[in-house]
Amino acid sequence: MAATTARIPAAAVAAGGLVGGYGIARWTKKRPLGGVALAAAGAVAAREWHRTGGTVAAAGLTTLYVAAFAGSHPLAKKVGAWPAVFTVAGAVAATSWAVTRRGGA
Repeated sequence: MAATTARIPAAAVAAGGLVGGYGIARWTKKRPLGGVALAAAGAVAAREWHRTGGTVAAAGLTTLYVAAFAGSHPLAKKVGAWPAVFTVAGAVAATSWAVTRRGGA
């Protein structure tokens, strides 16, 4: 009998990477460490986006992930750091779900 492994949805991985990367950078006061977490989650999410949505979806969602990270900085000046991070994480997660969902899956 083949073993099955549960997959964490790419939407959750990407959102977790944005939130976790910021949290790690903030709490450790080591921005590169947060960047490592952000990049690792992005790589895992990109692999899953490619698996479920193909090359075009993976490229578009990866671009969105990077743009969300960059866009959270100016947004934070208007609404605060955590609200900005949660906003972009939610946008990436929702878009990821919409692009890669399969009927019934």
